[in-house]
Amino acid sequence: MEFIELIHINKLDGVILKYPHQETVDGTVCITGHHLILSSRKEGVHELWLLHKNIDSIERKDNRLGGVVLGGSLFLKCKDLRIFQLDIATTNELNQMAMTLENLSSLQDPSMFYPFFYRHMHPIVENGYTLYSIEGEFTKVLATEEWRVSRVNQNYSVCSSYGKAVVVPKCIDDDTLAAAATFRQGGRFPVLSYRHNNGAVLMRAGQPLYGPKHRRCRPDEAILNAVVAMGTKGIIYDLRSSNSISQQQNKGGGTESNSNYSQWKIYNRSMDEVDQQQPLSDSYAKLVDACNDREISSDKWLSRLESCGWPESVRNALHTACIVAQHVHQKAEPVLIHGTRGEDATLLVCSLVQIILNPDCRTIRGLQALIEREWVSAGHPWHSRARAGPYAPPAPRAAPTFLLFLDCVRQFLEQFACSFEYRQSFLITLFEHSYASQFGTFLCDNEQERETRGVYTQTTSIWSWLNQPDELPKYINPLYDPTPNVIWPSVAPMSYVIWEELYLRWLVEQHTEEREEQYGKIRAREQQLRAHAQQMRRELFDLAQQYYTPKQEDK
Repeated sequence: MEFIELIHINKLDGVILKYPHQETVDGTVCITGHHLILSSRKEGVHELWLLHKNIDSIERKDNRLGGVVLGGSLFLKCKDLRIFQLDIATTNELNQMAMTLENLSSLQDPSMFYPFFYRHMHPIVENGYTLYSIEGEFTKVLATEEWRVSRVNQNYSVCSSYGKAVVVPKCIDDDTLAAAATFRQGGRFPVLSYRHNNGAVLMRAGQPLYGPKHRRCRPDEAILNAVVAMGTKGIIYDLRSSNSISQQQNKGGGTESNSNYSQWKIYNRSMDEVDQQQPLSDSYAKLVDACNDREISSDKWLSRLESCGWPESVRNALHTACIVAQHVHQKAEPVLIHGTRGEDATLLVCSLVQIILNPDCRTIRGLQALIEREWVSAGHPWHSRARAGPYAPPAPRAAPTFLLFLDCVRQFLEQFACSFEYRQSFLITLFEHSYASQFGTFLCDNEQERETRGVYTQTTSIWSWLNQPDELPKYINPLYDPTPNVIWPSVAPMSYVIWEELYLRWLVEQHTEEREEQYGKIRAREQQLRAHAQQMRRELFDLAQQYYTPKQEDK
């Protein structure tokens, strides 16, 4: 299919753009295969470049005069939460514009997306696709002689959603891994996610295919028992409710049995709203709807915000991560996490546990590496999750699991303002590019698809752009003060703070970065004064020593 077949109108003069907090623009719209471009001859008015993939829904309102339709408006509701109104004078042009934008915004073939056509204008200093290798990320772990890199999935034949390489216990051979994969949903056998500095490990997998006949898999048991020390027990957290597990067992799934996994304690920690996708999608849509309706009274608005379910999902994710982190950090117990497929709630919790325990994940490079390990390489289905946003038709929506992760990290930033190298604008940038981007990092549903479609050779990585010397400083937190400590977020209801800088940024003027810069200057000044005070104390001490020390001739 060619783009020309989808474009019914490629240029239109006299289009009026209306956008909150912006001056109304009368200009010309041009349509390319990937962008809607609106420009004006008026000085000081910037061009609007809107990726078609960013458009979530298109609503139409006709202008009627005496029963006759004369043009109308298109409301473009975007995945980055912007809403544009385009006023078009004639009905024919309105129809053509609506059909064109519907065609281009609904494309599902990744090879037709903008990253395959985008060419970076500046020299690439680092290739983001090769920046974070599994050997580099697990250097310390592999040096322990307890773990190894397995390439049993080199051809993606064992697990279609895993990468080519995974870290597994050194005593487990590839044949055992392949056999265990037949027992886990989607072939997602247990692999290492994180090893803490006390030696305790965090692993993740898909659900066991236990089924109504109580199937057993000794190779799977061998993998898990290999990480449990003699005389101790590991912890399995199944991120589903008992009811959800029962339903899955009728379909062939289920959870580990206590008799077969006697070296493990099995707990349930329900995050069904994430793994089942639709509840999380609905709560996100309700959240955005509430944010767009700020006309109601403050009390009713706060009640509506809480009742949408999104704040509870954030707290639940943080609380679950804290519980898992306590097992790893305080009790030095190995933990296995899984839900159903292990591609949403599982990755979310594993990532948050590492934010809590690992200070490296609180740096810009560390967060990039975390996203590569726990989301990109681990098989989070980006394409399926980003196909629709909060304005799309109710069913089926796509679960915004990665956004939930970013919102959780935002709660960390609120509570530990000096512990993170990155500021929240970095998180917002990741949110935007996860839905619509000129970069290929978040394309497709897994590594196999990205390799097959040539993503690694024909597109640019988002890390190649973000790590440029003239780009990276924009995202550095001026309050950053590195700390090696574990951080424990509060999960009390009053601790949740709505992410205004994201959900309300197009509705309420934000001054967050200005405040951060001001706080940074105050902090720098405070450090200067402290250093000056210490210097004066040292000088005073030296003077006192000279005054009170008896001279040789006085003795």
